[in-house]
Amino acid sequence: MDRLEGMSIVLAVAEAGSLSAAARRQKLPLATVSRKVSELEAHLRTKLFNRSSRALVPTDAGLSYIAAAKRILADIAEAERAASGEYTTPRGDLSVSTLVALGRLCLQPVLAEFLVTFPEVDVHLNLQDRTVDLLEEHIDVALRVGDLADSSLIAVRVGEIHRVACASPAYLKSRGTPKSPDDLSVHDCISYPPMQSPGTWRFRRDQTEYVVPVRSRFIASNLESACDAARAGLGITVAFSYLVAEPIKSRELVPLLQDFQPPPQPVSFVYSPNRFMPAKLRAFLDFAVPRLRAQLADQPKSAARNRVARE
Repeated sequence: MDRLEGMSIVLAVAEAGSLSAAARRQKLPLATVSRKVSELEAHLRTKLFNRSSRALVPTDAGLSYIAAAKRILADIAEAERAASGEYTTPRGDLSVSTLVALGRLCLQPVLAEFLVTFPEVDVHLNLQDRTVDLLEEHIDVALRVGDLADSSLIAVRVGEIHRVACASPAYLKSRGTPKSPDDLSVHDCISYPPMQSPGTWRFRRDQTEYVVPVRSRFIASNLESACDAARAGLGITVAFSYLVAEPIKSRELVPLLQDFQPPPQPVSFVYSPNRFMPAKLRAFLDFAVPRLRAQLADQPKSAARNRVARE
């Protein structure tokens, strides 16, 4: 039997939690995965999993074998990458993940330059508005927003983003400019529910939180649509600074209520620790980090953040 293939399948079963999920991950028939696990157990003369109708749970022997298999497969993968020159010359596939709008507006232009500079590297850009599991989804590096909960990852901070309330000059000319969050009660609002509830918006100034009822005349399923609606004069919206930086510079949008925005959120590249960093990943970080830092530094900031910087 092919013991390396057996190790890979057992590891996939352990990580996925079931034979069917492992079969989908390995792109193999379920019957093949089940047979390979049984063959390996017969070869080892021990049971690796306790099977039930709901899940597969590794036995004590299984836990030890899975840990060893993970190390062995990782060592083999590293040996192959070293032999191919991946640790000395930037080459191969690089998988990068981030949020949809952040990737499209900020990261994709950097990747376009990177591909020209490093012709032996191919990039797979994974854009999803959720946190991906780097190991499970085979992601080399991710650009994330917010505090990082997974302390096992290595993080390289590239800047921060801010929440910005804004509206078009035409809308403000016809409806007036709000001076405080309470003024929003007489305005048309554009809501993106994951950021602000369609019926209630929250603001903060120093230690005071403002919870104000609003009328959302337009509710968008993504922030880009909300920003487009604001540029069209439909009302006031709240978006992240990287989305409205260019419309504010071009005066298509006007920032509002800058004294009442919460603290900024950090933006960081994260990747899994490894004994050796592939040259393609090191080259990408060296190339992308300074460019993204420059981009994020050149964005609208809250008045509260500007006061802190001056102090």
